[in-house]
Amino acid sequence: MRRLNASCLFFYVIGNESFLYSISILEVGMKKGQVLEGKIERVDFPNKGLVWVPEEKTYITVKNTIPGQKIRFVINKFKHSRREGRLLEVLEKSPLETRDPVCSIFPACGGCMYQTMPYDAQLKMKAGQVKNIIDEAVNKDYVFEGIKGSPKEFGYRNKMEFSFGDEYKDGPLSLGLHKKGSTYDVLTAGDCKLVHKDMNQILLCVLEYFRAGNVSYYKKMQHTGYLRHLLLRRGDMTGEILVNLVTTTQEEIDVRPLVEKLLQLKLEGRIVGVLHILNDSLSDVVQSDETKILYGQDYFYEKLLEMEFKITPFSFFQPNSRAAEILYNTVREYIGDIQNMTVFDLFSGTGTIAQVLSPVAKQVIGVEIVEEAVEAAQENARRNGLKNCRFIAGDVFKVLDEIEEKPDVIVLDPPRDGVHPKALRKILDYQVDKIVYISCKVTSLARDLEMMQERGYEVVKCVAVDQFCSTVHVETVVLMSRVRD
Repeated sequence: MRRLNASCLFFYVIGNESFLYSISILEVGMKKGQVLEGKIERVDFPNKGLVWVPEEKTYITVKNTIPGQKIRFVINKFKHSRREGRLLEVLEKSPLETRDPVCSIFPACGGCMYQTMPYDAQLKMKAGQVKNIIDEAVNKDYVFEGIKGSPKEFGYRNKMEFSFGDEYKDGPLSLGLHKKGSTYDVLTAGDCKLVHKDMNQILLCVLEYFRAGNVSYYKKMQHTGYLRHLLLRRGDMTGEILVNLVTTTQEEIDVRPLVEKLLQLKLEGRIVGVLHILNDSLSDVVQSDETKILYGQDYFYEKLLEMEFKITPFSFFQPNSRAAEILYNTVREYIGDIQNMTVFDLFSGTGTIAQVLSPVAKQVIGVEIVEEAVEAAQENARRNGLKNCRFIAGDVFKVLDEIEEKPDVIVLDPPRDGVHPKALRKILDYQVDKIVYISCKVTSLARDLEMMQERGYEVVKCVAVDQFCSTVHVETVVLMSRVRD
């Protein structure tokens, strides 16, 4: 590349944002702030679009993109030898984008990036992403069984955390989801298609009520304001709805008239509880310092595989009930015959997997760090007439030292970051013949597979299960078998 004595000034206005970039081309090579154009050749998990820059003979990673799109982006990050760009504008749609957007805030909202792609194209892309990652992590042949789709493409989420804020600085109150790439701007998601329309009606009712009262929202930098989140949970099978309003204690506002308005809504489902959750944490997290029941109860019920589960505001439960049935049937298939066997269900949440397996096992012991989830699991087991399930509250790493029984089979369903190495070593010390690992972040799974293979396990088979249609996320289930000498 020839050295040029020149510089360029670029000014872009996109939506409500303006960008000013001064690009020096006195030197060879890319720099921060440089604006480029290119085509997304492929998208790696999770939503890492790759653009080939022939002049530099390198790929640039640009998130929030779809394969085949021609885009304009700015170089904004250098990580080791990798360069990252930020999307400025889609110049040409991808050939894969054959559908119109289904909601009013696409593509500004980063919630469901792939909604303009047909569902079969989404599944094909996600299956390829999972397979590529597992292929790199696995050192022997295994069977990849593709991907299992969700029975419902839209309206599938049984839980949604909406944020209060404004769409732009000093704008009117909004309630919904964060603008793509922003931790501050909030777009009102009154027609979100990931949730049942009951949730949309509730969201708009709550927003109208607080707009009329000119109520403040919590500003994360100044740590001032009242409204924080609206946490909605709705049983897809039962239609039971739990409404959770999360605020600070900085103002005293009577929200009882809001309850009356909510109960007057004409919904397909039924509101069984309205809670006021007080949260004065400085960090932007949905948690409870104190919970007040304004109406009804502080739980709802959902059904899976002919079993009934009690779910409280913060207990973990798979967000797509119908796809969860596919996931748990897959776990049952992978785990095989466990008659007269003891199963450890580690990171057990509300005990759904344990209870699905218990009818065909000698006993199942679940371990979960969230006490509220363990209490719900114990009650769920009693409710479903299961007497061979036991649930223990505590950290997996510590609790395993306290359990007298030894497992014959282990099921792992850890958080997104996977299993802590110290806990994983202790789990592998049991040397069980089979381990079924369920992961919502396949890159964390791939990291854990390295230690598992070093300790004498091999991947037998693997399948992806799509619980998160139109989004960048996907579940992965792997069957591991201990290699005998």
